[in-house]
Amino acid sequence: MARGLFSWAWLRKPYYIQARLSYMRMKYFFFSWLAVFIGSWVVYVQYSTYTELCRGQDCKNTICDKYRKGVIDGSACSSLCDKETLYLGKCLSTRSNNQVYMGSWGDLEAVIKCQMEEAVRFDLGADTEPRKGAVLFDKPTKGTSVEKFKEMVFSHLKAKVGDQANLLDLVGLIISVADGNKDGHISLPEAKSTWALLQLNEFLLMIILQDKEHTPKLLGFCGDLYVMEKVQYTSLYGISIPWIMELFVPSGVRRSMDQWFTPSWPRKAKISIGLLEFVEDIFHGTFGNFLMCDTSANNFGYNAKHDLKMVDMRKIIPEVTFKDLIRDRHCETDEDCVYGMDCRTTCDQTKKKCTTEVIQPNLAKACQSLKDYLLRGAPPEIREELEKQLYSCIALKGTADQMEMEHSLILNNLKTLLWKKISHTKDS
Repeated sequence: MARGLFSWAWLRKPYYIQARLSYMRMKYFFFSWLAVFIGSWVVYVQYSTYTELCRGQDCKNTICDKYRKGVIDGSACSSLCDKETLYLGKCLSTRSNNQVYMGSWGDLEAVIKCQMEEAVRFDLGADTEPRKGAVLFDKPTKGTSVEKFKEMVFSHLKAKVGDQANLLDLVGLIISVADGNKDGHISLPEAKSTWALLQLNEFLLMIILQDKEHTPKLLGFCGDLYVMEKVQYTSLYGISIPWIMELFVPSGVRRSMDQWFTPSWPRKAKISIGLLEFVEDIFHGTFGNFLMCDTSANNFGYNAKHDLKMVDMRKIIPEVTFKDLIRDRHCETDEDCVYGMDCRTTCDQTKKKCTTEVIQPNLAKACQSLKDYLLRGAPPEIREELEKQLYSCIALKGTADQMEMEHSLILNNLKTLLWKKISHTKDS
């Protein structure tokens, strides 16, 4: 009997092995199919996102069509549309209607920015810049004289930056830039391009700060496409990794990685001094006060010499413009009174309207961005004093007008502390 059972078990063994192998094959097939499905879906989503965000060819076609019809003109038009020496390379766009590309213009490396469509109303929550014109390139109209165009520019700038005593000087700078071919005359197509660009905060700021060290140089324009100097390193810290890896890296680990991949501390100190100097440049500058409404680390970069360079200035706006934007905004709480990421006011509960005075000045927001950046790896002999000064800076409240002396004192003390520590090093 036992012998018979043993024989029966021996005969069943191959069937058991076959069934198990079949199960393993099915399991392997299922998980392989699942991996292919998920991978294909991720690739499809990323490709769809890329094609939606990166519309450089559409941008070029639109601009060149207007140029060839004689509607617009500018210093970059011929290179973009005729000679094709202005090349749009790697796409950096984060919004479909704000096209940003790495590229080249002849032998120069550059960043090209193009507005694909127009925001027809002010929107405090949008990433696009507020623009008023109903149709691009419709102003000035045919028959407008240069003097009339100057009056238009003067009125626009007065509304944008306020009634500054030297506003005519700024008009002169604009007219000089508008003469794209430098023939001493402003054509109607050049004027139309310039007028469209003047609706953009970043373009205006590049002209106002064109002689400042920390502002990328404006290289040229065509319509509302403009070309600016390339910044070699496009974030204060961090490392660029393939998007497929980004999906699997937890946010906490990503933040730690950002802190690991930073320059040496003396170089970070030099970059930080550059940011403090930029805050000085836009604080009661030549043509008024500007507000930094997004102090994210990816808006600041630096070059090979570790000099700070601004990467994205679209959310740096004239204080006058900000007050006009937010004055009549309806609110229920203070959270309704925010422009960009960092320009916050309070909600007047009696009127249900936003007030116009920002809670934090530029310097406090800059120090908040620099706190972890500077304290990590700081020399022990200055760490305590550095931390104290940074927290005093972050604690600044109200407008800089109300505390100008304190603002200047904190800024100068912080710069002095950093310079004293790095002035004797090769990194300075």
